[in-house]
Amino acid sequence: MRTNTSDLLLPTEKLRFWAEHSADRAVLFQPVDGRLKAFTWRDIYQQARQLAGALSGIGLARGAKVAILSKNCAEWFITDFALMLGGFISVPIYPTANAETIEYILKHAECEAVFIGKLDNYHDQQTGVGSDVIRLAFPYPTMQAQHQWDELLSRQVSEPDFVPAPDELMTILYTSGSTGQPKGVMHSFANYVNAGRNTGQRLQIDSRDRCLSYLPLAHCTERGYIESGFLTYGFQCYFVESLDTFSRDLQTASPTVFGSVPRLWTLFQKGVLENMPQQKLDRLLKIPVISGLTKKAIRKKLGFRHTRLFVSGSAPLSEKILEWYQKLGITISEGWGMTESLAVGCVAKPGMPVKFGTICHPGKNCEIKIADDGEILMRTDSTMLGYYKDEQNTRETIRNGYVHTGDLGSMDEQGYVSITGRKKDIFKTEKGKYVAPIPIEKQFAENQYIEQMCLMGTLLKQPVLVVNLSEHARSQSSTEVADSLHITLSNVNESLEKHERVGKVLIADSVWSPETGELTPTLKVKRHIIEKRFLPHAQKHHDDAVHWISSRNPDSG
Repeated sequence: MRTNTSDLLLPTEKLRFWAEHSADRAVLFQPVDGRLKAFTWRDIYQQARQLAGALSGIGLARGAKVAILSKNCAEWFITDFALMLGGFISVPIYPTANAETIEYILKHAECEAVFIGKLDNYHDQQTGVGSDVIRLAFPYPTMQAQHQWDELLSRQVSEPDFVPAPDELMTILYTSGSTGQPKGVMHSFANYVNAGRNTGQRLQIDSRDRCLSYLPLAHCTERGYIESGFLTYGFQCYFVESLDTFSRDLQTASPTVFGSVPRLWTLFQKGVLENMPQQKLDRLLKIPVISGLTKKAIRKKLGFRHTRLFVSGSAPLSEKILEWYQKLGITISEGWGMTESLAVGCVAKPGMPVKFGTICHPGKNCEIKIADDGEILMRTDSTMLGYYKDEQNTRETIRNGYVHTGDLGSMDEQGYVSITGRKKDIFKTEKGKYVAPIPIEKQFAENQYIEQMCLMGTLLKQPVLVVNLSEHARSQSSTEVADSLHITLSNVNESLEKHERVGKVLIADSVWSPETGELTPTLKVKRHIIEKRFLPHAQKHHDDAVHWISSRNPDSG
């Protein structure tokens, strides 16, 4: 499915349009030391042009690949626009990536330079940047670099803006590596435009909207929804100064559209309940006038007083949490997309009923069909050009115009799509029976003490669930947590076939994170890592069905 690329207004053209027609409108807002720094369209275009010229001045030729390694900030946007204006190919890297992953991406993509920006662990990450890669620094404390932001902006522009062809390679997005080494997904200028335009039309976005950009810009969703949408529709975009100031910055932005991931929705809920216990909240919500005031106060405290649309993605949210938010007047719709489609996939249309447990309907210019084996096949006008240096995988993934997503799903009579598993995640137990872990994990997600989990069972008599406890669980007694997990285990097993029933729950004693290797930068569980690390524990006999284990020592427990 391809649109007519001849009528596309490409990113470089759109940037010039805004600079000419809305030059003095402030649209990017970056908090620095507690104060908000505003960038107008004129500022953005001028700085991007100067930066593009500076890159040419230091010897980078058009077509050179340039990485961006930074947390979200206004300079991230400006740098990306500069790379477009200069005819360079951008290669974003997750700001939480370890040195090994950084080194792999820089070498695999053949990057000649890297912009280094806001990072929490740059001392540990800098060994991943080889001496043959030019370092350019954003104006924040970061690793040493040959070129500084202000110095680059002081150079004179010597070349005209690059005018790309719509199907020309613009960026290489690396997947989060949940099943192995990250794959480089190639996207064109047309893909970038289509992703932002289609999603914006679906969500009814316009220039009056406000967004908070805090999920990694190296991820397809933030790049395709927020950055591309910003260029297409000209809305205002705010950033976060640090994790400590997140609540303040969210209040300042007061977004009209807000998207997040399950972990953050859980943290928001925890914050509300710390100030207002559930019993008191339930009592207030039953009183007609007080109920409305309570909902309004909670939304205001969270920073959602003007938010009209709430979206969640990356992983399933438990229906219990979705129902909890709905009682507060916050209806969260779950969306789904892929790096291979620049996040285009399924997303709710404002005003349409949200059906919990589904990812709503296919978005604009997105066609979904279910193959005979249950795999979700997708056709969009933002489908990748292919995997960088991997023609075989490209041929296997794109067949007859459809992306073979690897996700298993179903579509009901009303067109709502549900994810039921992932083909690669299905395992065979010792009994020779196949088990799909995701539907079972979704049932365990109802337990408030579970933060992350991974069901495994390859060559085991019965599947075993390894869990990482929530922050709330870590403040409770081990007896209370174990009793709760016992009840959940019993209830879930009653709904399962005999070969699917979970034999035991193993509780890891340390927190999983991207830094320690169990999670991707988008906080998805790396199943192959969890299975390798915890299989020895799963194979051991434990007297109790719920058991604490050491994450690092397979002989413990």
